[in-house]
Amino acid sequence: MSQHPSYKVGGSGIQMKRNVLKRFERIDILKKQKKWQEGDSILGLAKTKSE
Repeated sequence: MSQHPSYKVGGSGIQMKRNVLKRFERIDILKKQKKWQEGDSILGLAKTKSE
């Protein structure tokens, strides 16, 4: 059984941009936009665009 193309790793493969960010990545973006500060809840974060 062959491997799905999206699972293959290599230099010649096309790198796709992720459209979902991890929580820590979203917090970093919100910190840069000054919409989140230390001590704020990590639940219910605002939506952010991936860069």
